[in-house]
Amino acid sequence: MAGARKGREREGRRSREPLPDLHVRLRSELVRIDEQLRALLSSMDRLQGLLDAVVAISREVELHAVLHRIVTTAMDLVGARYGALGVLDESGERLEQFIPVGLSERERENLAGTGPPRGLGVLGHLIHYPEPLRVHDIAAHPSSAGFPPGHPRLRTLLGVAISVRGEIYGDLYLSERLDGQPFDAHDENIVVALATAAGIAIENVRLFERVRVGAEQFQRLLLPTLPDLRPFTAAAIYRPAAEPGRLGGDWYDAIPLPDHVLAVVIGDVVGHDLHAAAAMAATRNMLRALLLDRTRPPGAVLAQLDQVLETVTDSPVTTTTLARIEPDGAGWRLHWSTAGHVPPLVITRERGTLYLLAEPGLPLGVDTAQPRPDHARPLPPDATLVFFTDGLVEHPGHSIDESLDRLAELAAAHAGLPLPEFVRTLADRHPSDGHDDMAILALRTPPG
Repeated sequence: MAGARKGREREGRRSREPLPDLHVRLRSELVRIDEQLRALLSSMDRLQGLLDAVVAISREVELHAVLHRIVTTAMDLVGARYGALGVLDESGERLEQFIPVGLSERERENLAGTGPPRGLGVLGHLIHYPEPLRVHDIAAHPSSAGFPPGHPRLRTLLGVAISVRGEIYGDLYLSERLDGQPFDAHDENIVVALATAAGIAIENVRLFERVRVGAEQFQRLLLPTLPDLRPFTAAAIYRPAAEPGRLGGDWYDAIPLPDHVLAVVIGDVVGHDLHAAAAMAATRNMLRALLLDRTRPPGAVLAQLDQVLETVTDSPVTTTTLARIEPDGAGWRLHWSTAGHVPPLVITRERGTLYLLAEPGLPLGVDTAQPRPDHARPLPPDATLVFFTDGLVEHPGHSIDESLDRLAELAAAHAGLPLPEFVRTLADRHPSDGHDDMAILALRTPPG
């Protein structure tokens, strides 16, 4: 019995002896699995970051904004301190545009007297050999040409070419990872993927620009060139909506009439397509014909225009303001009628502002039986009268009253400008969100 017990004890010791080795192997395997999971999570984070980056880049509608967004996005994805995008010239041999990101104010000041890179050294190597390039020591690279005076001393570089429709458009450069490590294969892969999306985004913006320019040119062909309106001075401007291909129904017109009378109109046909643009042209031409009868007040002219549109066209709803400026003794008097349109703005010589708020009529195309109120007031000498469409002031984040107040402040601050500069300033710094097209016509009365 004793011998059997000792035998079992020896057998138990032999069976327990491998356990420490098993624990070591298990811990090692768990560590390996943990590392793989961490790598997988890191890859998922990078992939999600790349997807988010592609979406962000595709939302930009201006080329410079797209190029800048490409650089900042690449820097974020790989944790780079510096980034830049060089755009090639037509020859494809040199850089004609260089967009740097990450330079401090001091570094920018140090480079103030240095021109932008043209594609020499390592940058030139990537131009001539457009394959992904990872450099651990820029100074040691065979193509290195050194840095200009004042340039930060960079050590590492990751360069990737960007192609658009099969042609090299430019090169994306990244330098100095924030963790001090050189760029690795994972960095290269994700930046190559980003460069592919960047090429598509650049091409989309180019198409966007062509569509926008075409729509704007078409719209401008429908709008008149202002004639000589002396003794008044006048200027007008039209800006299309920010979204490509959105034709608008905004228009303006100024027609000199006999006996020193001037007719001014601003209007907006509902819609953003060819139908709206065609309806705008038809409405403007009909109104011009009706204005030849200069004896009727603006309200009567708009009432007849509404009836004609209802009878002979299927024009959509239209808002408009029609005004007549007539001699009044030594000065001038404004007569106007509004069909659901935003009120004109008057800026006096002393920079006071006044919106011509008065009883409005219904928009055209709603109810021809409703009356169209007329209004009148004298115009002071050297005053600026601004007619505009709602695209100048509409903003989903502000009430219409807030936007009108901002416009009045902007107009008063720049009323001393010549009228062409004045209307450009209003169009450039408008309080709206730019989702709609806008038209502005400004007219200045003679000095007293």
